[in-house]
Amino acid sequence: MNYFRITAYNKEQNYSIIMDSYGAYDSLSDFSCMLVEKGFSIIAVGNQNKFNDGDIPKVTEQTNKIILRAESYGQPTKNGNTITVDKKSYTLL
Repeated sequence: MNYFRITAYNKEQNYSIIMDSYGAYDSLSDFSCMLVEKGFSIIAVGNQNKFNDGDIPKVTEQTNKIILRAESYGQPTKNGNTITVDKKSYTLL
């Protein structure tokens, strides 16, 4: 299964996102590179075995699109292994 979740921050726009990919990319590095090319710094990455859902349940059907799960102005909050963007959280394992 190629389910990936990335939290990223764009310093120039002071903007954070959590995005999921379930079928749009074959590798986590391809997904990460796309965000870096768009001006984001990667804060956290993981495949389906590296994070729990928190209050952002995984997408159940594969798609060739990336899914924006949370967005907010400012940096993401990291408290231990828990990452939060706009009151949406998940935990890295």
